[in-house]
Amino acid sequence: MKIAIEGCMHGDLDNVYKTIQHHEQIHNTKVDLLLCCGDFQAVRNEKDMDSLSVPIKYREMKSFWKYYSGQEVAPVPTIFIGGNHEASNYLWELILKLENVFLMIAGCCCCCSRYYGGWAATNIYFLGYAGVVKYGNLRIGGLSGIYNGQDYRSGHFERPPYNKNTIRSVYHVREYDVHKLMQLEEPLDIFLSHDWPVGITDYGDSKALLIQQKPYFQEEIETRTLGSKPAALLLEKLKPRYLFSAHLHCIFAASVQHGSDGSVTKFLALDKCGPGKKFLRIIEVESEPGAVEILYDEEWLAITRKFNSVFPLTQRRANFSSAAMNIEESREWVRKKLEERQFKPFEFVKTVPAYNPSQRVFDSIPDIPQNPQTLSLLELLGLPYLLDSSPVTGERTAIPASPALPSDFQTYDSEEIPIDDIDDLEEIAEAKADDPTRE
Repeated sequence: MKIAIEGCMHGDLDNVYKTIQHHEQIHNTKVDLLLCCGDFQAVRNEKDMDSLSVPIKYREMKSFWKYYSGQEVAPVPTIFIGGNHEASNYLWELILKLENVFLMIAGCCCCCSRYYGGWAATNIYFLGYAGVVKYGNLRIGGLSGIYNGQDYRSGHFERPPYNKNTIRSVYHVREYDVHKLMQLEEPLDIFLSHDWPVGITDYGDSKALLIQQKPYFQEEIETRTLGSKPAALLLEKLKPRYLFSAHLHCIFAASVQHGSDGSVTKFLALDKCGPGKKFLRIIEVESEPGAVEILYDEEWLAITRKFNSVFPLTQRRANFSSAAMNIEESREWVRKKLEERQFKPFEFVKTVPAYNPSQRVFDSIPDIPQNPQTLSLLELLGLPYLLDSSPVTGERTAIPASPALPSDFQTYDSEEIPIDDIDDLEEIAEAKADDPTRE
């Protein structure tokens, strides 16, 4: 199976797909799947701009809206994770897929848990804040966002409309999501993480990275603060065959051997989409012959159901000790339900108007519309739709602080790798202003 790996998309779907099609033409081949490692920017219309976490001068419609509207259709199945430059309101809406169902199954009285992923457009699938799907016989997992020590142990307390703080914290990786991924036992073929695992530079040519591309990363590499410790924990536990990242806008390859079992993870980070950038690689992955499509993963949904009762919707840390449901029992239940529709996700349906160049303002778009994918799944399971009773607000709730992080837990905040090249002095200044921990 030929899989295209792309770094930071930044909404430039047209050029990425054209690049793939050009490769197919000159090599007389067919790419089976595209994986995007974040900063996808699924902007549907001008209202989504309000939730797009980028400097105002970079707020552009780009080309995703064409695929959302149906004007264009992705020529290759696409799976993506979120980064730190996203239209987070739409990704939050896409969270309204399965967690609502699992919360009601668990016996809760409100439908306030929202967490999974789903079709962002025809043939374009959002993997969720954390998630696993199957494509053919391949298992593909991912973790959206970037690591920030301040928010790591908080719950998912942010709600649209976002304020200047929550528009950024909403994409910070959470302990709850990492903990769920750490429960995976079945082999994982591919894992996507927007920022790099901390320490990954030990396993590749870091000197070439420093000399040729990013010399200002030297201190962070030497102090082991470049990257994400949660991503490193997942790399160590899951041992995927491949791990792909983006975020730092450069290309870097590494090979990680895991202990005595001989398993190896091939790591590759790619640049952002743009002229002269190394943003795309096409690899051959062994797979079984036959038709392939994106399907739900049984083990992941069983884990999702198991931990849904402790899903944290405030700044409080999740209490994992109370999630005592037997995983095998959960898997049996999930398997029976998914077999009814052959594990297929429900079809994509538009929920808001797409951008129209001749009509510049939308006045009546709901902030969090009900997504038909959720309604269809509830109908399949014979469950009513319960309105979300959680507050929709961009303000932080006054809640006691989470327990302090251990002293060895890195609090590096790789917050703002600018959309433009970071070696632009103006953008370095912006990055430092946004992230006071970065010198």
